[in-house]
Amino acid sequence: QVLCVFRISISSPRYRGLTKTMKRSAGDADFNIGGRLKPTLGAPHCRPTPERKSTYVTKGKVLVICEVEEERDPVLAVKELTEALDKRRGCLLSSSYEYPGRYTEWTVGFVDPPLAIESWGLRFRIKALNARGKLFLPIIAKAIGQADHLLVANNSETEVNGSVKETDEFFPEEERSRKPTIFSLVRVLRELFSSDEDSHLGLYGAFGYDLAFQFENIKLHKERDPEQRDVVLYVPDSILVINHHAKQAWRMQYDFAFGDATGVSATKGVAREEVPSMINCRTEMPKGMSKREYPEGEFAKMVDKAKEKFACGDLFEAVISQTFKEPCSSPPSVIFNRLQERNPSPYGFLMNLGENECLVGASPEMFVRVESNPRGLRCETCPISGTIKRGRDALEDAENIRKILTDPKEESEITMCTDVDRNDKSRICQHGSVQVIGRRQIEMYSRLIHTVDHVEGYLRPEFDALDAFLCHMWAVTVSGAPKTWAMQFLEEIEVSQRRWYGASVGHIAFDGHLNTGLTLRTVRVKDGVAEVRAGATLLFDSVPESEEKETELKASACLNAVTSAQPISKPPAVNGNGVAKECYAGKHVLLVDFEDSFVHTLANYIRQTGATVTTVRHSSLEVALKTLKTPIDLAVLSPGPGCPKDFDVSSKIKLFLERKVRIFGVCLGLQSIVEHFGGTLGQLTYPMHGKPVKVEVVPGSPSLIFEGLPPVFGAARYHSLYATKLPDCLAATALTVLSTEHEENKRSGQVVMGIQHKTLPIAAVQFHPESILTSPDHGLQMLRNAFKLTAV
Repeated sequence: QVLCVFRISISSPRYRGLTKTMKRSAGDADFNIGGRLKPTLGAPHCRPTPERKSTYVTKGKVLVICEVEEERDPVLAVKELTEALDKRRGCLLSSSYEYPGRYTEWTVGFVDPPLAIESWGLRFRIKALNARGKLFLPIIAKAIGQADHLLVANNSETEVNGSVKETDEFFPEEERSRKPTIFSLVRVLRELFSSDEDSHLGLYGAFGYDLAFQFENIKLHKERDPEQRDVVLYVPDSILVINHHAKQAWRMQYDFAFGDATGVSATKGVAREEVPSMINCRTEMPKGMSKREYPEGEFAKMVDKAKEKFACGDLFEAVISQTFKEPCSSPPSVIFNRLQERNPSPYGFLMNLGENECLVGASPEMFVRVESNPRGLRCETCPISGTIKRGRDALEDAENIRKILTDPKEESEITMCTDVDRNDKSRICQHGSVQVIGRRQIEMYSRLIHTVDHVEGYLRPEFDALDAFLCHMWAVTVSGAPKTWAMQFLEEIEVSQRRWYGASVGHIAFDGHLNTGLTLRTVRVKDGVAEVRAGATLLFDSVPESEEKETELKASACLNAVTSAQPISKPPAVNGNGVAKECYAGKHVLLVDFEDSFVHTLANYIRQTGATVTTVRHSSLEVALKTLKTPIDLAVLSPGPGCPKDFDVSSKIKLFLERKVRIFGVCLGLQSIVEHFGGTLGQLTYPMHGKPVKVEVVPGSPSLIFEGLPPVFGAARYHSLYATKLPDCLAATALTVLSTEHEENKRSGQVVMGIQHKTLPIAAVQFHPESILTSPDHGLQMLRNAFKLTAV
């Protein structure tokens, strides 16, 4: 047993609640050795004591009673919750993606909340969704009436309606988040229910893109749907919580008591009624509605217009978007499950917003997350900029990662995004605390690879989580830079309002923390039509057609989840384990092993052509030839250490020539063939072991081995010896691309990478077709071609 004793002295009022949380969680594995608080990575704290009941009073004098019940079958609980959200109001947030120091897996959700907060511009409505919700309204109306910048227009038994007072009051840029907006209402609600005792209770829901216009002076050009809500938030009274990493699941049941001079009212004993809100499906598009917002090619023209802005310095980058639509024949729960399975992400969500509107998403990007630790309120973001498609296998993934990390355009994209993000934080964070803690890190999703930065800062004492949320509105990764001018440009060039796209979903906790994701990779279902909006980050060096294709690729996973029970099929992975295009079943290959470390991988590749392979050590070749009953269709001379004379390879070649067997050599095999026919070998100044090279096929040469390959391709080298002079009977079929050669070897000129005999069925390569540095497609194709060697 190990006893750890630690003391944390915190004098600031901000941390008094944190100290309580520490005491409450000390036994729940929230600490590393030494008492350092671990970040939760957005996950809920470990489960409170089973059957624990806690009672506390909020800052607004609301009595909260919370009972904790263990959830014994979390899989069933989530299934029932998702299906319930097809026809009842509520919310499910789920992280199904892990990244060290950034994301972990968790699930939080509820159905039938008692209270909904909705807004349209500066007008708002707080609606009781059931009998329990009606009991909240008097104390909420009172709190709103006492707020400086809010007006209550009218009350009823089921609603509180009001608006935000517009003001000419001056706010410096550092305090712009305190300007009277709909978030003034959010602050009132948070203060009313504020308590350090509970990290789960709070406001859950969605924030719309147009909220930014309450802070930025943008001239609006597009017609707005007057019924489109800017905010839909819920206050739940029963929450399912799952901490996947801790393998714990529990349900928190809340009751509330409200008191004033006239008496006390409480939800205890009031039935938890269902809040019906059916999401309709349809099998055909409404008449006159197109599936694409722009005809093909039109989006590319918009990219050209953006490039004009870049050229004159009005903008550095911009993120223009387009919407794709499909009839939604599947209920939202089915779409959600498909996305969870096909596209795991840190910000998955299913929200029934009422009014026959639903959001289903699998967002890869954090918007803003704020958590307390002993140093203060830590604000973090993870800007994503830089996108490339996934490969068919790990080898193609690695090549695509190399491409994106060496692409100057992609580096410029994320650099500008992170510089803008650092500026957003510097508005409200302690000086010197804004740090880039992860630079151009790779996050891989089902169809895309992204480069991601990770930025943190610690808020100054006068600011809180809502200030952090608002000063980033909206992320540069969905707008552009400079942000205000980019948003104005988007307002002018995009033909439809963004609604929820590019804004945020998540949780504003009443204990002061916040966890939100950007509304990306999202399906908006409204009146049976599924809408998916996707954007591309544009720079001056953007290729218009490529950017249009990028939006289509980004939208494809969500559209597929709407339309198909089967995921989009990928080309089969090769990776040395694919299916050959041509079948050489019945062919027999004798592979001579010159004590090489890669011979069995080479045999694996050959077997994929359908042929049978017999591998024999060089010292046993003569015995094998006498013993084997099956005719040999192809002899393969393997790579190996040393030089050809170490294995007397020439004598082995004679044996095959006597039997008129076609021969294919790899690395040492090529060197052996060159020496056997009278050529010479030299030694490279710099040995090439496990090194990549670009190989170019010699035009006009008898390059049968390279049929079906591009004229220039990448390959792996493992050799010190090379052919310095070829005999007249051998032709060079491939050479190194000199610019990719090592500097110390360039004085030797291009190195021979492929040869073929001019009259005999003999060919060889100096590189390794079976290495991971050689495309498996190319390696398999070369081995297939070896069967086609014939005498002239």
